[in-house]
Amino acid sequence: MSTLADQSDVEKRGAIAAPPTPLVISDPGVVRRHLPNALTLVRVVLAVAFVVILSRWRGTPHLKPEVHPLPDWNLIAAGLMFVVAAVTDAFDGHLSRKWRVTSQFGRIMDPFADKVLVIGAFVCLAGPAFTWPVGAGQTLQVSAVQPWMAIVVLARELLVTSLRGLIESQGGNFAANWAGKAKMILQSVAVPTIIGLIALFETGPGAPARTLIQWLVWFTIAATIVSGIPYVFRAMAQLRTPARPANGSAP
Repeated sequence: MSTLADQSDVEKRGAIAAPPTPLVISDPGVVRRHLPNALTLVRVVLAVAFVVILSRWRGTPHLKPEVHPLPDWNLIAAGLMFVVAAVTDAFDGHLSRKWRVTSQFGRIMDPFADKVLVIGAFVCLAGPAFTWPVGAGQTLQVSAVQPWMAIVVLARELLVTSLRGLIESQGGNFAANWAGKAKMILQSVAVPTIIGLIALFETGPGAPARTLIQWLVWFTIAATIVSGIPYVFRAMAQLRTPARPANGSAP
């Protein structure tokens, strides 16, 4: 009897001392399938929140920092939100290609989030909130983004999106090229930089930050226009090429 009891005690102590069984994900493919889409969804939420903050922002002229102290924390928060959203754009695309888990949700929502983020930024920066009085009935667009510039950004995106829809509806490939990717990178750097300069520095006439903002805006708009030209020529070339039948034989 004592032997049996001792054996039972040993078994109990062994059960207690045994290390816990590690948690094992039975299907790691689930994470790979859903993580890129989750990042895309996060970017949509961040883009909407960014536009809401920027559209509701009401700034004061930073012509006299002693009267209107800097920094402007609301603008800083909006700029950081834009940066985080732009970073998720790089990650979700990379992961979906690396893991080969491209989905219809990602194909639709990924460009949608990009358009809301970039177009929303330029529309807000061209709005009245960034038009400040400078005296004698004159105003200053402190962001240096004029309304026509926001229209240019919107028109470029609408044109490329329309061409992509037309080409892909005929079975062609109209994926983003190097010009489009470079444009997106430039816009992703320019927008938070402009917002940060307004939030942190004096941006009145003649101020160094004002000059930097103007150069950055004009360079970004020029690059946006130029980046659309390769898409137009590419679409023209593909539309002139007769489509092949599904079986690959000549028409």
